[in-house]
Amino acid sequence: MPLISSISGVRGTIPDSLTPDAVKRYTDAFSQLIGGGSIVVGRDGRPSGREISAWVCETLSEHGHNVAEIGIVPTPTVQMEIERLGAAGGIAITASHNPEQWNGLKFLAGSGMFLNPDENKRLNELAEKIGNGNAAPNSRTAGTITHSTDAVAQHIKNILAIPFLDKSAIRNRRFRIVADAVNAAGSVAVPMLLEQLGCEVIPLACDGSGIFPHTPEPLAQNLSDLCSAVRLHNADLGIAVDPDADRLVLITEKGEPFGEEYTIVQCVKIVLAKISAQTSANKVVINLSTTRAVEDVASQYGAETIRTPVGEINVALKMKQVGAVIGGEGSGGVILSNIHYGRDSLVGCALTLQHLADFNGTASALRATLPDYSMVKRKITLQSIQQAALLLGRVAQRYSHLPQRTDDGVRADFPNGDWVHVRSSNTEPIIRFIAESKTHDGAVRLADELEETLAGGMVH
Repeated sequence: MPLISSISGVRGTIPDSLTPDAVKRYTDAFSQLIGGGSIVVGRDGRPSGREISAWVCETLSEHGHNVAEIGIVPTPTVQMEIERLGAAGGIAITASHNPEQWNGLKFLAGSGMFLNPDENKRLNELAEKIGNGNAAPNSRTAGTITHSTDAVAQHIKNILAIPFLDKSAIRNRRFRIVADAVNAAGSVAVPMLLEQLGCEVIPLACDGSGIFPHTPEPLAQNLSDLCSAVRLHNADLGIAVDPDADRLVLITEKGEPFGEEYTIVQCVKIVLAKISAQTSANKVVINLSTTRAVEDVASQYGAETIRTPVGEINVALKMKQVGAVIGGEGSGGVILSNIHYGRDSLVGCALTLQHLADFNGTASALRATLPDYSMVKRKITLQSIQQAALLLGRVAQRYSHLPQRTDDGVRADFPNGDWVHVRSSNTEPIIRFIAESKTHDGAVRLADELEETLAGGMVH
């Protein structure tokens, strides 16, 4: 499998594509891009991460950077530690939701946010030049490498200081929660936060070994053990995070999925409910693929919803630009601006518990109060990346009578509120498409229609 570059960094399989040379090359490039200053390095717990971290830290030190190596931590912890230490940037060693044989590097700026598109483009250009023999010389004075273990505690301290978080109300509920951290970066952080909020935590996969007990992406089909454990232990809630713990998925007390898209929906609702009396200028930012239920909830509180192209950095940059109070993505990513501009499953956990405490009912009953839509997600494999442009053109033509967004593939909105979004991968010959409707049959019909349109344009 070739090395894959995306808007958040690079990832590949071990030892095929994410080789020592590739790690050093991209770390060299990041050093050149950042210039001087200290760098924070953390990892998600995969067994390969320890060695990769050593390569990264050594390379950065050779270029004169002082390195703060903070161990196995969520990616949002790396982001917050950059801000706390006033570092020039950071590297999170993770392949996010990819299987165990994958790993990667996520690159973060001094703001604690991911590199923006222009910075990311420059990083890849520098890495290519280094691959052609144009590596920067090492510094005459090597930087230091220090190891610390308090970053997670600092992260949690910041979350517990959220102004509208009623810790007493949450603790009085004494929630019983089953936590599945897929034995990765959330293994310590998720239980620690929950316990400090007075929860009884039943750890399902929290040993920090990086050995995934199931397919690591927190989708319903991968969480059957968590669903069973919630029922077995008569728990109030099940919590699942992905390997680098930036995404949060919930399971109700019935052992049923709350809905991947509905993590952000209910978090938006509780935040707006808490702050709507304080300001009339609320804004919410989500990506083009996120459920319309967010817009419905936001409108209940007089808040404007703004959509961006897919990608955490696109959402975060827009949030910062417009002063949005909350934002995120339907994959379970929650961004609360007064904590930091990054997806954070721990923030999502705290907001969820606050919502349940205020609601004073079960998770399933809370879910029933939210606007209900059905979403179908599919993808097709192409013969080449170049084929995608032709197919996106066909989709745009098919829905030419509807309002469209074309800044990230094609999104078309129907008068009844249904919508479709089709986008291509920049790194793989794949087109992904989503259809949402008030009914499951309606969403399937739209997805079938899209699949027919795309199939009709494929050249064999």
